[in-house]
Amino acid sequence: MLVEDVNYCPRCGTRLEEKERAGKVRPVCPDCDWIFFPDPKVAVASIVIQAGKVLLVQRAHQPFRGKWMLPAGFVDAGEDPEDAALREVFEETNLNVRLQELWMVLSGQEYDKGAHILIVYKAAILGGELSAGDDAVQAGFFNLDALPPLAFSSTKEILSTL
Repeated sequence: MLVEDVNYCPRCGTRLEEKERAGKVRPVCPDCDWIFFPDPKVAVASIVIQAGKVLLVQRAHQPFRGKWMLPAGFVDAGEDPEDAALREVFEETNLNVRLQELWMVLSGQEYDKGAHILIVYKAAILGGELSAGDDAVQAGFFNLDALPPLAFSSTKEILSTL
């Protein structure tokens, strides 16, 4: 949740005010002294290689609708990032995978509602039949030297390490 989206105290309903707390100006409740500390959004992505080709999904929604990316998505509150990676690959591609290794962790938000932290895993296919699902229009395997238009600079950065 973004700071500008928080206007009222979730404890008592009082309108929040901007006050100096913990070294920064933050939304604070003048009645109960509750402080809003925005948490970073965390996402996961999986690199799945088969026969020398990388698995990508085409985005069904904005931003960057129609462009391609690794199977990825947000980690739910209380969810283990590894479980989130497995879930996202299945939701978007109908493939069951096993994580092989933590590949990299990236930070930096690419768009206003995007993740602040991206955890990237390498994964191997265990089973399933490839088909697009959830928020993907298409799913397919691509040669690294013949990629479709990519949605995010982080996707480009990740693929450059392969």
